[in-house]
Amino acid sequence: MTMYTLVKYVHVTTVVLSLTGFFLRGILMMRESPLLGARWLKVLPHINDTALLAAALSLAAMSGQYPFVVGWVTAKVLGVIAYIILGALALRDASTRKMRIACWLASMAVFGWIVSVALSRQPAGFLAAFFPAVGT
Repeated sequence: MTMYTLVKYVHVTTVVLSLTGFFLRGILMMRESPLLGARWLKVLPHINDTALLAAALSLAAMSGQYPFVVGWVTAKVLGVIAYIILGALALRDASTRKMRIACWLASMAVFGWIVSVALSRQPAGFLAAFFPAVGT
């Protein structure tokens, strides 16, 4: 197994863990569970996301595909920024429960789009099916 393949597996694994954790924290938020305030539930995602970021940066360096040089990588980075903002609103910053749920759903959709960009290596990801001009 090459180093690139190993780092890619780490990246994909941390992506799955990140989505699973975010999904479960969203469910806890909707149920207004006190568990959402547990220290380990606040710390563990940061550890995983640090590993995710390190793997992503390593893959970019190993492949020579950098944001603002390669379109689909740029799209992923911008998508991650949107996902982080929506996620923060969903889990703590939005003023109403209804708004937190809307932000959680929007962040899940953005996450799906980011994955579609990664799999297709096209900046529009799955949006290209609805807006063909976006993919060009």
